[in-house]
Amino acid sequence: MRPMWIPNALYEALPMVYIAAGVFQLLCAFFIEAGPRALLLVLGALCMTAGLVVWMRRRDYRATQEEYQRPPLD
Repeated sequence: MRPMWIPNALYEALPMVYIAAGVFQLLCAFFIEAGPRALLLVLGALCMTAGLVVWMRRRDYRATQEEYQRPPLD
């Protein structure tokens, strides 16, 4: 059960969107010469961490649900 009403394709892609945004921000931080480099580094790391956490939590939840949703062997 999803916590919000968003399209399934978008819901499944969110971790990858977070990770891609983090990578983009990290790359921008390394390639720009002036500007908020430290802010981009921090935000990039946070976005990547959030994406990985969401992805791992979903994976673990789905694995656990499969174990408990199996029909009995009567």
